Amino acid sequence: MFILLSVFMTLPVVLLALAGEDVPNAVAFAESAGIVFALGAIGVLSMYRQPRDLKPRYMFVLTVSSWFIIALLSSIPFYLSDNGISAADAFFEGTSGITTTGATVLSGLDDMDRDLLLWRSILQWIGGIGIIGMFVAVLPFLRVGGMRLFATESSEWTDKALPRMKTLSRGLLFVYLIFSVIAVVTYWLSGMSLFDAFNHGLTSIATGGFSTSDLSMGKFSDLILMEATLFMIIGSLPFFLFVRELHGQHGVLFKDQQVRLFLTILFTVPALLTLYRWWVSPIPFDPLHNYVATLFNVTSVVTTTGYASEDYAAWGPLAFVVFFFLMFVGGCSGSTSGGMKIFRFQLSLIILREQLMRLLHPRAVFTRNYNGRAVSDEIISSMIAYTFIFLLCLLIITVLLASLQLDFVTALSGALTSLTNVGPGLGDIIGPSGNFSPLPDAAKWILSVGMLMGRLEILSVVIVLSPGFWRG
Repeated sequence: MFILLSVFMTLPVVLLALAGEDVPNAVAFAESAGIVFALGAIGVLSMYRQPRDLKPRYMFVLTVSSWFIIALLSSIPFYLSDNGISAADAFFEGTSGITTTGATVLSGLDDMDRDLLLWRSILQWIGGIGIIGMFVAVLPFLRVGGMRLFATESSEWTDKALPRMKTLSRGLLFVYLIFSVIAVVTYWLSGMSLFDAFNHGLTSIATGGFSTSDLSMGKFSDLILMEATLFMIIGSLPFFLFVRELHGQHGVLFKDQQVRLFLTILFTVPALLTLYRWWVSPIPFDPLHNYVATLFNVTSVVTTTGYASEDYAAWGPLAFVVFFFLMFVGGCSGSTSGGMKIFRFQLSLIILREQLMRLLHPRAVFTRNYNGRAVSDEIISSMIAYTFIFLLCLLIITVLLASLQLDFVTALSGALTSLTNVGPGLGDIIGPSGNFSPLPDAAKWILSVGMLMGRLEILSVVIVLSPGFWRG
């Protein structure tokens, strides 16, 4: 992974050089790539030669440590650049990139060095495919947060499953690449410069949200906003279902329960919010433009992309509250998006219905099914544990941020947006029209850890940090 990361670190320099542009931070990227490559080479040369069984203990340590270390290594080009970026800011930006959160501490993006802008977008693209791979191969194996529900034969680390895993991995990478290329070309043909199209194409499919402008997507036309909405939705759908569609299992995508609920939310909430905005608007109302803006921003928050075209926090009290709760939702499992994921809300409804029916029929026997699969007690207990630890972490991070003298809205929405990997928070400081640079360094470190915990489904990190894990 380190060697691959070092290769990606050379891309901003190579791409700009091929385009005949200056590369102001070429030395910083060369030094960063050299450091990361050397670490990777040392690791390869020092590997044990005997095979090891991939036990859950090893996988937990490998998964958690690799994401934290790669976030740290990803921040090196920012720190070594000529832009005077502090260690806290560099780590925050690198972490936000690799976790596809989209929160930023950088301003003046319209005039920023293009190599750094490219690196931010490439980081999110890497993080997107990394998240998909982690979902398919790691989280079901570790039985984290109810993810066992999505286990397949390719999720098992056995000799028989490895060929299937390789086939699925190639399919996922192919689909991810194709959608990325389509996004870049579509944006370019719709009026973006090639540079903007490349950056936004990568960050749209990765549901990352990094932009090349302080205005985010607000500087582009309604047509581009609609295209971005489509690509964010694609990035938030289960990529393994796209692979199954390619292999002839037609219709599996829209038969999936989480996909249907996800799309229902995305087309219902914006319509209702548009009606609300029309009702409270004191000025002449353009229904089409406002619906496009509402659909785009709702999609951006639900998919945890983090783009913004307007300051939706200024749309009125109801919109403010709706966007706060939308930050919890997230996309589908097996996608690049963060959040609590649609399937957990659906499982909660199944449990609620079962409990209500038990009150009416105490002796009845109930079966739980989701997408044609039996839902075991293990999956339910794992999902409940995830929900509890999520809310507990939200409380702890909010209290820590408030102890740094941040106001309630900034502290709560900052904690929530880091754990759900949404990007912008709410309020005047970290809202869609601001960024995270005014926060104290301690807050940035806390939020960086929160982003990594959210990306790793929280329980993975908590387990590794527990004393019992190391005593066992």
